[in-house]
Amino acid sequence: MTEILVLYYSAGGSVRDMAQLVARGVNQVAGAAARLRTVPPVAPRTEVAAPPVPDAGAPYVELADLEQCAGLALGSPTRFGNMAAPVKFFLDTTGALWAKGALVGKPAAVFTSTASLHGGQETTLVSMMLPLLHHGMLVFGLPYTLPEVNRTASGGTPYGASHWAGPADDRPLTDDERALCLALGKRLAETALKLT
Repeated sequence: MTEILVLYYSAGGSVRDMAQLVARGVNQVAGAAARLRTVPPVAPRTEVAAPPVPDAGAPYVELADLEQCAGLALGSPTRFGNMAAPVKFFLDTTGALWAKGALVGKPAAVFTSTASLHGGQETTLVSMMLPLLHHGMLVFGLPYTLPEVNRTASGGTPYGASHWAGPADDRPLTDDERALCLALGKRLAETALKLT
């Protein structure tokens, strides 16, 4: 079975919901299986380390998850047009994998959620691509041949799946956004199978 790592950080739940849809898209491809993982939160001042296992949801990621996967879907909410600090913090710990080329040639895709419609969906997606490119991963997005990319009025870009969650993170994913999350997972799994 070809395992695809669906790795995310979610503060309000929207990115978690997207990750679950991306994982469902992966699991729709025969021979592929999603491994859902999250990153622990970080804080400006740490007094107590995060527990080794979160209270609920996906387990925390380990470097071995990244090394063992055949492909990666990386998700984060936006923070001023950039990925959230917990995602960046985790990526900053992957230097040993970079040094041995552990991720070179593996396919990767990204997804995000924003509070405002113009909250930096595309810049956040690109910010997540940069470390993946440095790792030598094969980064791709969503083609315009998907009708949802052309008709969406909230989230969904050629750079990857996205969602407009609203300031209170209470806007549900639209049908188009859901379809693009599924398509991203499916496309990632199909690409990983072709490369293995």
